[in-house]
Amino acid sequence: MFPPSSTVDSEEGLLDVSTAPTTPDGSLTFSPVLQALKLRDALEEASERRHNTRNGSGALDATLYEPVVGIGGVKNICCVGAGYVGGPTAAVMAFQNPHLNVTVVDRDPGRIAQWKTKHVPIYEPGLYEILRIARDGSRASSFINEPSRADSLDSMSNVSSSSSECESQCGEHADEIYISGRVPNLFFSTDISKTISEADIVLIAVNTPTKLRGLGAGRATDVTALEAVAREVAIHAKPGAIVVEKSTVPCRTADIIQDTLKIHRPNLAFEVLSNPEFLAAGTAINDLLHPDRVLIGSSNTPAGHLAAATLASVYVSWVPRHKIITTNIWSSELSKLVANSMLAQRISSINSISAICEKTGADIDEVAKSIGLDPRIGNKFLRAGLGFGGSCFKKDILSLVYLAESLGLDEVAEYWQQVVTINEFQRARFVRRVVKCLNGTLVGKKLTILGYAFKKDTNDTRESPALDSIKGLIEDAPSEIAVYDPCCIPSVVKQEIGRLLGKEVLKENGGPVEVYADAYRACHKAHAILIMTECDEFKNTRISSPNLHPTQKLSSRMKSDPRPFQRLEPTGSEILALHSYLTRTVSMADALQWFEENPECKPGCKACAEEGNVGLVVDKGKENERLDWARIAYHLQRPKWVFDGRNVLDIAEMEALGVRVEGIGKVGFAGR
Repeated sequence: MFPPSSTVDSEEGLLDVSTAPTTPDGSLTFSPVLQALKLRDALEEASERRHNTRNGSGALDATLYEPVVGIGGVKNICCVGAGYVGGPTAAVMAFQNPHLNVTVVDRDPGRIAQWKTKHVPIYEPGLYEILRIARDGSRASSFINEPSRADSLDSMSNVSSSSSECESQCGEHADEIYISGRVPNLFFSTDISKTISEADIVLIAVNTPTKLRGLGAGRATDVTALEAVAREVAIHAKPGAIVVEKSTVPCRTADIIQDTLKIHRPNLAFEVLSNPEFLAAGTAINDLLHPDRVLIGSSNTPAGHLAAATLASVYVSWVPRHKIITTNIWSSELSKLVANSMLAQRISSINSISAICEKTGADIDEVAKSIGLDPRIGNKFLRAGLGFGGSCFKKDILSLVYLAESLGLDEVAEYWQQVVTINEFQRARFVRRVVKCLNGTLVGKKLTILGYAFKKDTNDTRESPALDSIKGLIEDAPSEIAVYDPCCIPSVVKQEIGRLLGKEVLKENGGPVEVYADAYRACHKAHAILIMTECDEFKNTRISSPNLHPTQKLSSRMKSDPRPFQRLEPTGSEILALHSYLTRTVSMADALQWFEENPECKPGCKACAEEGNVGLVVDKGKENERLDWARIAYHLQRPKWVFDGRNVLDIAEMEALGVRVEGIGKVGFAGR
């Protein structure tokens, strides 16, 4: 928060917050967030330095970690919740704000212990590289800005070659770039109360699932964990701490938090903000580094506006000012639910059309492409498949349904409920199609599930379509259901299936389900393969590209692809190249010199011994490795069936291998 006499920069000069003009309701007539951003600009300008190298040639000081004083003097941030939102969000915040101490707390000691090792509990491309730098610190290093390389990395650098007297590519006037080391500023702890008591900002990023019992069961959001955190914050937070909702919550949840704070600390005033995340599993790090927007909701008071400006001062370290949007707190909470619901609506809409395509002979890919060219519609989220999964879409739609019902808007509730209904219909229809093509019976047959996570490039299995399909297939008594996912640990998948479907379904207990660490073993002698996740590994077309340096690969993709992590898991050098792009410098010739050593695991580490754990270890060396479908097809049982639930295969190529393919929204072999 601003001290009473604080001033901030504006286009007109310095503004005194304490004497700023106000509207009749007491709110400021100028934007505190704008003040925060202007202040950040001034600080950035002041921190720019240029030095000479020891040999006298022109050198560029690329010290990336000049401390930036936030509007409210923020020094410590506490993130409660070490899950899919809290962990990556805290890592990027710490990575981009080395002057801040960011601590992630969780009541699960096992999860916290994992975050301190190389076996992090969450797989996201790019996460581990950022984690290594923020959690472990980095070494001071230097490298030469080679003109020939800088030329190929021009999209990643705003550094002008004018610092060199010669603009040729001879390398004689190459700049030496120095990057200072940094100390760790990302920590993990189970001491929740102590960490909260030291924090200037407390982020709440706990799980908010759908209620399973009681009033609103199956629709309403269960805020039990959030209530527990709110009590901890109310008891232990220091005066003036800012409380931030990162979890997806029902509209007006801030009232619950504020009421809890007042009950326990009636003589103190705390500001509660809504700052929902807009992350997609598989691209979460890129979404954090390049957000479409950062939404901050606050109370419409001077104190609320200043709290929003303080939080904005954390984001402006790397987020462009125009992408930071402020609203009232209720709009922010509702915006998250509506955003997810409308994205899910598009998926259900195109999937409903896929059923029509299969009956009429139309091709869903051609239909989606033609309507996606309409600028009023666009091509996003129009890819037909098995429907949406994950922890957000279904839960948030049901929360919106419950909100509409509680407001007496039954027609609105029914409309959004249908989005979920179509999603369930799509999954059930896929299973029926499999059984029908296999002569109406699965008895004595082996089926292989490729992809268990709900989408590619993640080990998040919540609301996975694969689990629903396995449940449906088991009813027809197949001899085996083999499961493989490139990003999931087999023992974890097996444990989850046993917990959700019953241990009796596992092969070791006499059931049909077996989880494999090797795709070829999983597919061996199968009667049918079911592709449930759109992993690049499962595609049967190869992308031909020249033999480029890893940073050049990333650079070439960044020119045309705003989400560079979508197709390739970045190595350490690539993530540093991306960071260099963000901080207006050039890539390192030997990026790994910046990293500290990996933390050593304790003797007898189960994760180290786990077969198939490659998905959770950085630099696994299998970037873009595709399955050899000729090898798989050779060992399939005749007739050879593949049911492509994500439309990732080239059907003509598969048929050339003697494989019958049934895709979503396409007339397959059985319908010809």
